[in-house]
Amino acid sequence: MMKALLAAIAKLITGASARWVGCAPDVRQRVYFANHTSNLDALVIWASLPPPMRDLTRPVAARDYWIKGALRRYLANHIFNAVLIERKKPTAHDNPLADMLAALGDRHSLIIFPEGGRQTSSEMAPFKGGLFHLAKDRTDVEFVPVLIENLNRILPKGEFLPVPLLGGVSFGTPMRLESGEGKDSFLTRAQAAVKALQK
Repeated sequence: MMKALLAAIAKLITGASARWVGCAPDVRQRVYFANHTSNLDALVIWASLPPPMRDLTRPVAARDYWIKGALRRYLANHIFNAVLIERKKPTAHDNPLADMLAALGDRHSLIIFPEGGRQTSSEMAPFKGGLFHLAKDRTDVEFVPVLIENLNRILPKGEFLPVPLLGGVSFGTPMRLESGEGKDSFLTRAQAAVKALQK
């Protein structure tokens, strides 16, 4: 009930509509990777998924942000079932990649933002290597590019209240790491797949 209500509120606030351009909604395991411009990004992608997919899809989020305050902790742990990772000082014992692989297991999907932090310009930052290592370790999982549009204008960085505008979420064609493909090549191809979804 709470999940459905929160998803409805997110759609109402952002006006975000989902475009399934290169694939159809499916409960199969996927890693949805997207550009990152707003604190609403993970919520809007999650809310754009049909309920059966939403129940199996876990946003990957920064632990230092989501453990601050009772409301954030409740949403992360009880609504989103988020994977909270250490982004500032990862160690061998607190490894974001290990956490994401464990969270995938044999049934869940993930939402990740390969740029790392939110970007304030229209240009994407280079993708970090975690996406490549996930694709290398989980060749059985589909990697779906996602383009989020307008959310940086709906809830700009540093703002608390959203501005009513229409957002959009576009889901592209699934990809996998190709045989012999290196990290730089894969990350360049992945970022190009996100950019190609621009209308």
